[in-house]
Amino acid sequence: MLIISRSLAIALFLIVSGLPSGVLATDFAVPNNGSPYRNLGELETGQILHLPTGVVVTPEQMMNTLSGSRVIYVGETHDNLEAHRVQLEVIRDLHRRYPGKVTVGMEMFRRSAQGQLDLWHDGQLTPRQFRKLFRDNWGMGIQLYQPIFDFLEANRIPLIGLKSTETMEQRLREGGPNQPGLPEIDENDPYHRAYSMALFGGHDSHSTEGFHPYQMLLLWEESMAETIAEFLTDDRFPGHKLVVLAGGFHVQYGYGIPKRAFRRVPHAYSIVLPTVTEIPDDLKNREMKFESVGIPLYSSDFAWKLDYVVPPPMRIRLGVYLEDRDDGLHVIRVMPNSNAERMGIRKDDLIQKLNGTRVVDTEELSSRLQKHDFGETVRVHLLRDQQEVEVEGVLHQPPESPHD
Repeated sequence: MLIISRSLAIALFLIVSGLPSGVLATDFAVPNNGSPYRNLGELETGQILHLPTGVVVTPEQMMNTLSGSRVIYVGETHDNLEAHRVQLEVIRDLHRRYPGKVTVGMEMFRRSAQGQLDLWHDGQLTPRQFRKLFRDNWGMGIQLYQPIFDFLEANRIPLIGLKSTETMEQRLREGGPNQPGLPEIDENDPYHRAYSMALFGGHDSHSTEGFHPYQMLLLWEESMAETIAEFLTDDRFPGHKLVVLAGGFHVQYGYGIPKRAFRRVPHAYSIVLPTVTEIPDDLKNREMKFESVGIPLYSSDFAWKLDYVVPPPMRIRLGVYLEDRDDGLHVIRVMPNSNAERMGIRKDDLIQKLNGTRVVDTEELSSRLQKHDFGETVRVHLLRDQQEVEVEGVLHQPPESPHD
């Protein structure tokens, strides 16, 4: 299976930051990586710049401007909590202005997940089922988006899965971009192609004959654009605003998802890029160096200057390998000298509760453990050989960090 999404995610800081990255390849690039009037590094954290004019605006002024659009793209660096805070602010403000007329589309869910997403919207999925749906479609990290999901659920805001299905991706790998069942794929945007090829370590004349990672990137964006176009013509959403949450790479400069959606159904849209211009020293390993190219386009309508804030590392660990099951968390292995071993947790136990409250999956257990500190006592409710067992123990800091 081809995996390039992590590389894209790591690269997003360089792509949307406004920092110089290599020598520009054309003489006609917009200065400051798409910000003609102001270098984004000169902005103060929290300021919002309207790129076409160079005017700094308030959040209210930005929302007054972009709320007239039918589609509002809000990019992200996937692991930046501040980017997700900004996304939620945009959704919340639009919901205030247009109650019952806002829908959210997310790259993190595939089109094939829509039936399950509709059940979730109707209150028919349990938290555990929804977390599993997220994990099956995107992977770990639901806690990054949890405030957004909580707001959508509380206000009954529809959620649409945008990304291509696994079947579509396999069809592309096996037969190329012109297969039945795939969206129309345009490989001819020179700026998108040049920037993408730089990311993949090639150049704008690099051949994509046969399967190439660039074609998968195009499939993702064309599928998301096709889903947006279907939304725009869907009688169930008359006059609805669609907020699209996707990686900054997919919406920057407008040549990714926005252009491909507009090609299908011309409409008014706006792009907001949560923008980081400096990576903290302890996060420098998340950068991806590559030779950039100059693009003669504004990178967005608005750049919102933010800090780069990631979730704190998991300090508290039981020291077990787990598998999620319907009846509990199956202990596959207990690490030696771990908290779990000291508590008496054994291989093949099923963890069901922490401190008397049921845990729905591995990610929730890890998250709840972080609310404790070393030296505190926790109780773990187990199912062992069809018998209920409760163990407890003091949380110790391991000499090394075991897998949890």
